[in-house]
Amino acid sequence: MDNHHKPTGEAAGWHRLSTDYPFKHRILNVRRDHVDIAGQHTIDYAYLESDGAVWVVPVTPDGQIVLIKQYRYSVDEWVWEVPAGGMFDHDGDPESLAHRELMEEIGGQAERMQYVGWFYGGVAITNSKCHVFIAHNTRLTQEPEREVTEMLEAHLFPMEEVMRMARSGEMHDGRSALAVLRSEPFLRDTDKP
Repeated sequence: MDNHHKPTGEAAGWHRLSTDYPFKHRILNVRRDHVDIAGQHTIDYAYLESDGAVWVVPVTPDGQIVLIKQYRYSVDEWVWEVPAGGMFDHDGDPESLAHRELMEEIGGQAERMQYVGWFYGGVAITNSKCHVFIAHNTRLTQEPEREVTEMLEAHLFPMEEVMRMARSGEMHDGRSALAVLRSEPFLRDTDKP
């Protein structure tokens, strides 16, 4: 999680003078850098440091997408999302974490995982990389193994309905909505004869 050297920033005139961590947690750290900007300003720049996470778009053999409706304490709402999970407690690669989260959250097993790509979760406040996978031919084979904080329900939707939810803003979790929309071209390709 620790990346003190910032060569692009240094080339742009951002020189890190020191770093401290006012808060550390197993999921993320609050990092504060004391920075000199081009010899004209000295500031404290704080952001959340994270090992990244995965977002999984599960597609059933009949072409439906599994969404979860999950209670999120931070916003005190039930939110539509795709299964997701952080790398903070995972020793493997993002794809193996995608398989784990699929099983834990919806009791699903995928015939094939397809890597769609990654994006940053919020460049002004975190360094977190969000990896997106499509879980093709997902079958809901067993009871989920949810964590104590995971209050959620799995729901099946037609692909068009999920795309509408992501575009309309009904899917309030922006990272889930972007994962769905980034997956759309790959899902459309599988529809062609």
